[in-house]
Amino acid sequence: MKNKPIGVFDSGYGGLTIFREIVAELPQYDYLYLGDNARAPYGTRSYATVYEYTLQCVKWFFEQGCTLVILACNTASAKALRTIQQNDLPLLGADKRVLGVIRPTSEIIGNYTKTNHVGILGTKGTILSNSYPIEIKKFFPEIKVFQEACPMWVPLVENNEFETAGADYFVKKNINNLLGNSSEIDTILLGCTHYPLLLDKIKQFISPEISIVSQGTIVANSLKDYLSRHKNLAAKCSTNSEINFFTTDSPEEFDHQATIFFGESVKSKQVML
Repeated sequence: MKNKPIGVFDSGYGGLTIFREIVAELPQYDYLYLGDNARAPYGTRSYATVYEYTLQCVKWFFEQGCTLVILACNTASAKALRTIQQNDLPLLGADKRVLGVIRPTSEIIGNYTKTNHVGILGTKGTILSNSYPIEIKKFFPEIKVFQEACPMWVPLVENNEFETAGADYFVKKNINNLLGNSSEIDTILLGCTHYPLLLDKIKQFISPEISIVSQGTIVANSLKDYLSRHKNLAAKCSTNSEINFFTTDSPEEFDHQATIFFGESVKSKQVML
């Protein structure tokens, strides 16, 4: 390819909530978005499986000409990113980069809390990895992190049940579990890219004094800063404002669902990995 777009990856649709913020902040670049919908969800899969699937998709991006890939997926960032960066990138090309969503969020989460008690809501895989407590401790050792896995939230979103009364039970249950760990939690991080669609539900069951942090704007601003500091890499990314969507499953189904997450209609193509 003559173009060298920025690759944005997710196991399905959730990464589109990150992607739309990236495009809004950096509209000049070309982008490829790939959703591995045929093998989603990743949240309940093993480390080995998530790593295998994620690496396969990263290699696909590189084959399309991308030199920079963003894992807009918390589970992939938690279970695969470090191994890919340390073991695979040296073999795939020293000029290539793969970034995730956990570190950018961990770097600034301390700016939101006054009590130093932070709650994390995420998939089972992200929570069990302890990636957020580990990363947050590097930047804010004084912060106490409390976590809650929400295994039903992604299915609720992907089955368009996130605005129904049926979603109330699961959202309230998980919120109460999280807040039951500490009465001093004043900040809750949505550690899954699907969860912003549940924001209105979440607000119903928490005090308005608790800050809710979504990752889209944080990751977009972090990427902008990264490219400004790595000008050689930025210069390799083409700037025609072209966006192309791909899915490993049905394009028709992807296009329908993606509109909800991305905020506008999309037209995707199927890719076989």
